[in-house]
Amino acid sequence: MIFKERLIHAAIFDMDGTMFDTERLRFTTIKQASAELFGQAISEDILLGSLGLSARKAEELAKQQYGQEYPYASIRKRADELELAHVRKHGVPVKPGLYEILERLKRNGLLMAVATSSRRAIAEEYLINANVMKYFDITVCGDEVKQGKPHPEIFLAAANELNCLPEHCLMFEDSENGLRSASGAGGLPILVKDIKEPRAEIKQLAYQAYDRMPDFLADLIRFTPNLPKPKLTDAFPQTINNMRAGIHGFGAMGGGYLAQIFSHWDGYTRPYEIIGASNNTTLRSLVNAFGKYDVHYSNLAFHQTIDRIRLIDMADESAVCDMYAISEIVGLCLPESAIKQQAGLIAKGLAARYQHNAKPLTILVILNKVGGAAFVRRHVKEAMQALVAGHDIQAIMDMACFTETVVNRMVSKIPKEILLKQARINFASFEKHTQQKALAPGDSVAPMHQESVLLAEPGLGKIVSQLRHASHLNRALDQLGVTLFESGPDMLLYAKKGGKILERLRQVQTVDNIAEIQAIKNRLLNGTHAIIAWYASLLGYQTIGQGMGDERVVMLVKRLVNNEIKPAMLQENPALAEYINTSFVNSFIARCKASFKDPCRRIGRDPLRKLQRKERIMGSIELASRHGIQTPMLEFGAALGILYSLRLITPEDKECQRIKALFEANASVADVLAFSGDYHGKPYHGLDPQQDAALIERIAEHLRQLTNPASAHWQWPLSYNYAEELAS
Repeated sequence: MIFKERLIHAAIFDMDGTMFDTERLRFTTIKQASAELFGQAISEDILLGSLGLSARKAEELAKQQYGQEYPYASIRKRADELELAHVRKHGVPVKPGLYEILERLKRNGLLMAVATSSRRAIAEEYLINANVMKYFDITVCGDEVKQGKPHPEIFLAAANELNCLPEHCLMFEDSENGLRSASGAGGLPILVKDIKEPRAEIKQLAYQAYDRMPDFLADLIRFTPNLPKPKLTDAFPQTINNMRAGIHGFGAMGGGYLAQIFSHWDGYTRPYEIIGASNNTTLRSLVNAFGKYDVHYSNLAFHQTIDRIRLIDMADESAVCDMYAISEIVGLCLPESAIKQQAGLIAKGLAARYQHNAKPLTILVILNKVGGAAFVRRHVKEAMQALVAGHDIQAIMDMACFTETVVNRMVSKIPKEILLKQARINFASFEKHTQQKALAPGDSVAPMHQESVLLAEPGLGKIVSQLRHASHLNRALDQLGVTLFESGPDMLLYAKKGGKILERLRQVQTVDNIAEIQAIKNRLLNGTHAIIAWYASLLGYQTIGQGMGDERVVMLVKRLVNNEIKPAMLQENPALAEYINTSFVNSFIARCKASFKDPCRRIGRDPLRKLQRKERIMGSIELASRHGIQTPMLEFGAALGILYSLRLITPEDKECQRIKALFEANASVADVLAFSGDYHGKPYHGLDPQQDAALIERIAEHLRQLTNPASAHWQWPLSYNYAEELAS
């Protein structure tokens, strides 16, 4: 690996104060042990002076202060006992960023060693407890060298055992004595400051110096490659970092898509926890009970398990604010109608974060709306004004990066009745399994071939028996699960460049101009998707997948995409060819053909919104017209949207009811398409009745043909000939 123009073969880590935040714990336990055995707590100055020293040199320092009768060895032994008891109960306090650093170094080919002044018994206990022993090829401990730090022996020994020259080794330290040791060995000392700032003349020995582990990680990321987009079947990283990710709005997009993106993270590690905010009591109960859930990909007969997940009540203001305060990134997956309602809660969460740590926060705005990030930011800032003093508002808002996104996946929720059935079946299976596998009290059932081992190791028989019982329970728990979402296979989330963390996420592609990607989705995908839903529903199909089994629907899709939308978009902006290619279109069609659990009613909803002037369908017609491209299939699709509403295929859809009322007043398509009244408190942007009269009439003619029992217009997408039409 090349790091800052130096060839690196190995990394050697000090343990206490560098990898683990144990120096403060050590101070506490030594003070307590000294008070118990000597009647007086050891001074802070002596403890600070002992940082990085071997046990022998630390003892000499203590006896200079308290006399030769000071029972340092006994105090150290008692401190070890107190420290181990604390670690076994509470775990090793790992420095933030350590797991990501170790994973990146190891995955990029470095040899790894520990060089610690601690005794091997202590060092191994801590390394195993913190789950980092797996990263290190060798360990050199304080009780295995003659000369302790600041002598270079321990680093020279570690480099020698790794068969590496010291000048090709990064040597991580936190103390003056450690820096002197690493520098004396001829290595490349990396200072990560802990309790005590080294003196300036000692600090100069460091090849690089950092205040915190995450600061070194930020540098390391620049010199290690980002991993490529994962395959759908790639496993999530095994190593867990200390970060949290939040999802505000745990619906199909949040739970079925964003949670998977967060679980892949950067491919090296994944978050300690994903927190999802949902107002769905059933979802919260099931996910928190199982501690995990599945996302199913029916076209591949494959499922992924999302674990390390916790759901909170969206109405729990304290919990939501805490999510914003402690998360590294938050995905906002709320419908547009809910943004204004939740803006105050988001504002409170950002204010809480500002008070908590003031670290930058990336907010991924998953909103099917051009300018969605600016829309959310505006509402949050307005809500903030009622909460925070004026001069702090800008500081809080500057801390949050509201990021525009484009989702490239179809996801749907599993119906509630199916969820409950899954839960009942899983619980019954769990009960049966545990009853069959339960061991009687005191039953050790050790296999006969293990008998000599058990005799040689007193107490092991009981351990084996209890572990066997625990493993049966664990297998039973592993078999439990609940599938919450059905998903299409496409992976990438497009996001506007901005938040630094986005460049690391393996399943996010950042772009300079997100509007280009939004245009592709809204016109090429969303508009087409709605037309598929309307046509399939009118032909009697219930799902998108069923409708795509009809040749008429498939031909309509291919023709309106390849002959109308795609050429118009490329004429407008040739640079889009990078994204709009044959595989992109074929992938969309393949996804639709596999969407047997995606109801047409869901995709076809809100037709009035989709038939606005600048929206998906009319916007594409206008664009094509500007470049002299005919749009018969798009116009046919608009007529399908009106007919879908007139027949009230989805009777509860208020927009269908409104279109039906507008049309029936005068039996006029123009009254629908050129509507200009109130729309959710804002003016509706319909077509111009004069300027767009020819277009309105062509759509009206399609509607007349579709409602004429003698017409063969339902077959028209199969028979239409663009060349003949152009010739005429």
